[in-house]
Amino acid sequence: MKWQGRRGSSNVRSSRGGGKMIGGGIGGIIIAGILWLVFGVNPMTALQTGQVVAGGGGSTASEPATSDDRDTQFVKVVLADTEDVWHQIFNEAGSTYQEPSLILFNGQVSSACGSASAATGPFYCPGDQTIYLDTSFFVEMRQNLGIAGDQQGSGDQDNQGKAGDFAQAYVISHEVGHHVQTLLGITQQVNEASRQVSRAQANKLSVMQELQADCFAGVWAQRNQERVQFLEAGDIDEAINAAGQIGDDRLARASGGAVVPDNFTHGTSQQRVQWFTRGLQSGNVQACDTFSGAL
Repeated sequence: MKWQGRRGSSNVRSSRGGGKMIGGGIGGIIIAGILWLVFGVNPMTALQTGQVVAGGGGSTASEPATSDDRDTQFVKVVLADTEDVWHQIFNEAGSTYQEPSLILFNGQVSSACGSASAATGPFYCPGDQTIYLDTSFFVEMRQNLGIAGDQQGSGDQDNQGKAGDFAQAYVISHEVGHHVQTLLGITQQVNEASRQVSRAQANKLSVMQELQADCFAGVWAQRNQERVQFLEAGDIDEAINAAGQIGDDRLARASGGAVVPDNFTHGTSQQRVQWFTRGLQSGNVQACDTFSGAL
């Protein structure tokens, strides 16, 4: 994946000493009408929920991520790429994209969604419209998902550390996809609907939401490729491998547990690959209506 030489986002910050909560937060009215502008139809009609307002919340005490280490710079460039692409998509729909923040933390962090540790993995908190990413994320992906990193290569210094970059970018863009869902009002409507149905039905809604974020990640990849031609040979396979490795069914088998579809919250490996690929091939948000029942 080609990423050096492009601008880095100014929205990436590092947490201080465990990330204690401070007052304030990010709030504002969500323009729910963009659902119709972008999708052409309301993908949540079947849930029979109304417009909602994005809630405010606490934010994490943080400082600008000034480190020049490779992973920090990589995160900045990927987030900047998502900003440029989603600004373009929202502008095409006649609306304005609100950029998320991204907090790099070490060990543990507090957010408007509560406390989390490195074991939580990357996550997006709608309450403060922030993505949280532990600094051990890249190492974990290389070791646990079988994604090559600095340890593997031809010995060419120019190629060292490049393998696996796009898989990592896929995960970051998936979390940005959750931010897009918050801006569109989808997250709020799913949360409201989930409180009114059974656990199995709520889990199904969660699967739809997660698969849509996968699809949005694919849309971003396609649109960013058109914009800066950043993909290299093998990049798509890396992302597809990552999507397949984190399917609910595969993770259940890996842990020695039973594969129970009613307990799935993110989708099967096949579904995750399918929806990422759909977004990638189309480059069109309209292709990402996972709520139509076509799972």
